[in-house]
Amino acid sequence: MLNRAPIAANADPLTSHLAAAEITASGQRTSEKRKVLAALKEEPLNITSMELARRMNVDRYMVAKRLPDLAEDGLVQRCDPRNCSVTKRKAITWRAAR
Repeated sequence: MLNRAPIAANADPLTSHLAAAEITASGQRTSEKRKVLAALKEEPLNITSMELARRMNVDRYMVAKRLPDLAEDGLVQRCDPRNCSVTKRKAITWRAAR
């Protein structure tokens, strides 16, 4: 995993930047990205972050953070939005890069 994208915005407080550095240095970021990518590769159709989190039985926010991170690495693609089967709201869908 390349971890190219910063995970704390410039406007975020110092504590966010410290947490971002820690999650990256500890390997947790890469581990989470691997799990999300593996789960996404098992999906035959484009899927929302909430749907994927439900299938993985993990926190939706972790999945929602790692998907754009994986997209920056070129490993997943953002796809067209559709109504999420969980939230019933329009949401971006994702798929593993081909």
